[in-house]
Amino acid sequence: MRPLKEKVSITLDSDIVQQIKEMAEADDRSFSQYINMILKEHVAVSADEESKTNK
Repeated sequence: MRPLKEKVSITLDSDIVQQIKEMAEADDRSFSQYINMILKEHVAVSADEESKTNK
């Protein structure tokens, strides 16, 4: 079963929105799919860095 999604509202800089829209289109993804992918990658990297720091 797919994880549940939650609808959120955020405010982003217009230049960032445009860049992400272009990147999402180039990757054949929707804007929200692309943002979700970026955030997942960032959280994974941050968690990995955190675990290395705490060793």
